[in-house]
Amino acid sequence: MPRNGNNGMPHDAARDYLSDRIEERQPAPAAMRWGFILTWFMRVLAIIWIMKGLSSWAVILGIWTPIGQFEARSTGYQATIIYFALIDLIAAVGLWMASTWGGIMWLLAVMSHLILAAFFPGIVSSGILTIVFFLTLIAVYIAVSWLAAQEE
Repeated sequence: MPRNGNNGMPHDAARDYLSDRIEERQPAPAAMRWGFILTWFMRVLAIIWIMKGLSSWAVILGIWTPIGQFEARSTGYQATIIYFALIDLIAAVGLWMASTWGGIMWLLAVMSHLILAAFFPGIVSSGILTIVFFLTLIAVYIAVSWLAAQEE
């Protein structure tokens, strides 16, 4: 039996799986442009969402507010801050990895923020500039994702 140098493993078995990470896919030469832009857009979003998640933790830990003020707030407020402290950082990790689930978690996080800001402005306060900024980020993400998918 001839040996192929990979100790009996089928050739390229490790590379035959389909990864959900954008940067691990083998793109066509033309797909490099939009895939590259999507990866770096997701990484910039990851940095922004890390800061957003850490700001929620700062509220919980009493860094930006007097200690004890978080515990004195309503249960709805506490649940919302804890939700964003977790989901924003999870989304940021997925975005940094340029993973499909990262984009989905980010869309869930940003849509949660927009919906809560619309229906519960006392808990999640967002100005018109924040809402426009988030909607612009969503539009850019969808457009760049679509363009990257079209080139593949």
